[in-house]
Amino acid sequence: MTAQAAATPYDDAIGNSEAMEDRIDLSPVRRMLATLGDGTTELNEGDPLPPLWHWMYFLSTAPQAELARDGLPTSTGILPEVDLPRRMFGGCSLKFLAPLPIGSPVRREAEVVGITEKTGRSGRLLFVDQQHRIGTGDTLCIEENYTSVFREEGAASAMPTALDALPPAPEGAWVRDITVSEPFLFRYSALTFNPHRIHYDRPYATDVEGYAGLVVHGPLLATLLLEVVRRNTERRVTSFAFRAQAPVYDIAPFRTMGLPKDDGVVELTAIGPDGATAMTATATLD
Repeated sequence: MTAQAAATPYDDAIGNSEAMEDRIDLSPVRRMLATLGDGTTELNEGDPLPPLWHWMYFLSTAPQAELARDGLPTSTGILPEVDLPRRMFGGCSLKFLAPLPIGSPVRREAEVVGITEKTGRSGRLLFVDQQHRIGTGDTLCIEENYTSVFREEGAASAMPTALDALPPAPEGAWVRDITVSEPFLFRYSALTFNPHRIHYDRPYATDVEGYAGLVVHGPLLATLLLEVVRRNTERRVTSFAFRAQAPVYDIAPFRTMGLPKDDGVVELTAIGPDGATAMTATATLD
């Protein structure tokens, strides 16, 4: 893939910013526990919000009339208006500087900090980098940098061949195999107010966008990777970075796996039903 050195037509959007206020309500937290199948953890007001669960807040309020064919808003807020029809979550890095207490008022400041256009085998790609600063009162709790990817229409995806059994995990790894279902994907879409139809509308996902099945959300994959950490250690996550590499479909169980290292780093991987790596991530523990 070759980067284009010239400025993009979208560079005027660099520096676009907005601020939003919200409250870390308890009800979505309990719905997330139910969606993730966690019937043992009890979270109450004042407890720290688990990492990445802030994605249930600061949600879009785009009117129904402004949704495009794929379900996403045509008005993209601080993002540039892009002539590429497909939008994906590319990757993210976060620093968890202080706990975000459930029940607290919160503020998020967002800014577009970079735009890069590339070309490759799938055609034009546009990478839009945003920076978020999230806090409560005078305390900065989360610094987040994430990338949205816009691309051209592409050929239909090949149906992956699910393995009879996923390969054995390395010794000492934390492993959780997950079976996704339409209700699971729908509930996560509802919790994050994500109307993208590739996650819950099978005819649209397969017949229109050419995917091999319903697509597991990139943020959901990342959340499930950190769930492996949360379920296996009480140490606090201080930083996390992930990169999506391939889609995961709801055709068969997939694996989330963490390999703890002696230096407090956990190497995390999501492995698709076909055994291919779908997402890699690194978490740092205190």
